[in-house]
Amino acid sequence: MEALKDSSHAGVDSFIHARQAKFTMNLSPVTQLLAVLDWWINLADSPGTQFRITEDLIDKAANFWDYTLRSLLKTGEKPEKSVITDRRFEAEAWQQPPFVFMHQAFLLAEQWWQNATHDIPGVSRHHQNVVSFMARQFMDLFSPANFLWTNPLLIQATQKEGGQNLIRGFENMMEDWRRQRNRELPAGTENFRPGEKVAVTPGKVVFRNRLFELIQYAPATKKVHTEPVLIVPAWIMKYYILDLSPHNSLVKYLVENGHTVFIISWRNPTAEDRNLSMADYHFDGVLAAINAISKILPEKKIHTVGYCLGGTMLAIVAATMSRDGDDRLKSMTLLAAQTDFTEAGELMLFIDENQVNYLTDIMYDRGYLDTKEMAGAFQLLRANELFWSRIIQDYLLGTRRPLNDLMSWNADATRMPFRMHSKYLRRLFLDNDLFQGRYKVDGRNIVLSDIHIPVFLVGTVMDHVAPWRSVYKFQLISDAPTVTFLLTSGGHNAGIVSEPLNSRRTYQMLTHREGEKHMDPDQWLEEAPRFSGSWWIPWQKWLAENSSGQTAPPEMGAPEKGLRILGDAPGTYVHQL
Repeated sequence: MEALKDSSHAGVDSFIHARQAKFTMNLSPVTQLLAVLDWWINLADSPGTQFRITEDLIDKAANFWDYTLRSLLKTGEKPEKSVITDRRFEAEAWQQPPFVFMHQAFLLAEQWWQNATHDIPGVSRHHQNVVSFMARQFMDLFSPANFLWTNPLLIQATQKEGGQNLIRGFENMMEDWRRQRNRELPAGTENFRPGEKVAVTPGKVVFRNRLFELIQYAPATKKVHTEPVLIVPAWIMKYYILDLSPHNSLVKYLVENGHTVFIISWRNPTAEDRNLSMADYHFDGVLAAINAISKILPEKKIHTVGYCLGGTMLAIVAATMSRDGDDRLKSMTLLAAQTDFTEAGELMLFIDENQVNYLTDIMYDRGYLDTKEMAGAFQLLRANELFWSRIIQDYLLGTRRPLNDLMSWNADATRMPFRMHSKYLRRLFLDNDLFQGRYKVDGRNIVLSDIHIPVFLVGTVMDHVAPWRSVYKFQLISDAPTVTFLLTSGGHNAGIVSEPLNSRRTYQMLTHREGEKHMDPDQWLEEAPRFSGSWWIPWQKWLAENSSGQTAPPEMGAPEKGLRILGDAPGTYVHQL
């Protein structure tokens, strides 16, 4: 790809696509057009399907008018129960005429479009999903909940406040615009600055290079487990999701339970880092952290933990070390991390040859994928919850929802360098090279089944970034002595931040031992026992059981080996915008 971009003609393509993307929300117009054409041509060639869709339209129209007439004839009585429901329209005000008719017409139309874009003979599954997604986005644009004059809750609030809500909303909008223009974090994040309210677990920066800072946390017990724990967060995020407030910090929980914890704090790349590659994050990132820990704690094996993309890279590093006879790892834990990408959830809407090439052009022009573009992709996937609800709340009701620590962290995103992210999208997402054994490190293939240390996998029920069935697949090809799979309630982020005092948490857990028959995900879901509480508790117990006793806490860093104390946690890289 880099060689291709050196051509002047390809450079013109990149220039055009990068500017075009400002108007297409970074979605390839070719992908969208091909999907629509695939749907339209196959529908045009399927008269029986056309008849089915037309029948469905007539039925829905008849149901709507029947409902409307019956409701209107019940003068002075409560309207008929809604034909279909949606949580956007659950309030009592939405059940009164004329708003009940507006939202019912909208929901029926939305439902019809979903039916019209599914089960069309001959349409590829990917194109079907893209067209359905486009139809959903288009319909959401016209939801009566999004407009002042068709939303009864907005009308009531405006009448009650004499329009002051709209004035506050305009002020909120202008503040957001100013902050975005100045590349500032959203309003409210100033209450959760790292090192003040979050990321406050005591520790020291003991290593720093161009990619990351390594933080070693101070012991909180007189004795510690012999093997240290290295946590590898994704570089798409700041590390402190795992060290949020003291009450929900996974790092603090581990330290208080006698573990020596190290964590990687990734540097936020800029255009100058455009050529950082997957190999750089492998060797100058995760492997460099392992080497540093080995200097601080020589002859001690390491428990490794990888979250999201950090877990994918950790699996690559572990497979490489196993291939090369490096046995320094004691165990591997993958938190919401995929190694197989054939069922990578709704993000696959944005993954095909055209879309990956389009994103590559955008990144090549700038040198990185910007935080706004990544956030925009997730907002599109959950437009009602992440975009439209915010427009209504902040700009029409004029009331900002208070941020909590997790929401503030979520707004503190990072960039992805061009070369690394291009290879990640193409080799892992598009071609699935890692799971298929085609991924090369130093010119030689690595195989995940070469990993022969105990493995702990964590998936979350509501994860749309790394669906739990996708995370589970590692177990199906693993030759590890034991693979424990744990499925916890919650989503990609909130499911991982699962402090023990949260009584609403539940999880299922089952261990597969080498030589036993494998279960498919659905069978596992039926047979795995269910428990109440935080998954942190059984996982910490698993770490302790896979450790080789306890010892006195180690010194901070290793000055005699060049690993002197460089500063207090959370370090400097975490503050980069």
